[in-house]
Amino acid sequence: MSSFLFEKSGHSSGDGECVEVARNIPTTVAVRDSKCSGGPLLTVASVAWDAFTADLRQPQQP
Repeated sequence: MSSFLFEKSGHSSGDGECVEVARNIPTTVAVRDSKCSGGPLLTVASVAWDAFTADLRQPQQP
């Protein structure tokens, strides 16, 4: 989708294992593999993405 403006994740490795995320559409977040920029992408509601990333930031329990 040309309306998404993707940025590479700051947590992506330098060996091509990269995820790109677009947050420029107010209600939607798009995620794609940077090695396949013309391929499929995942879209989720912004509120769902925020909950997902907030959970990732929580300390992991043993």
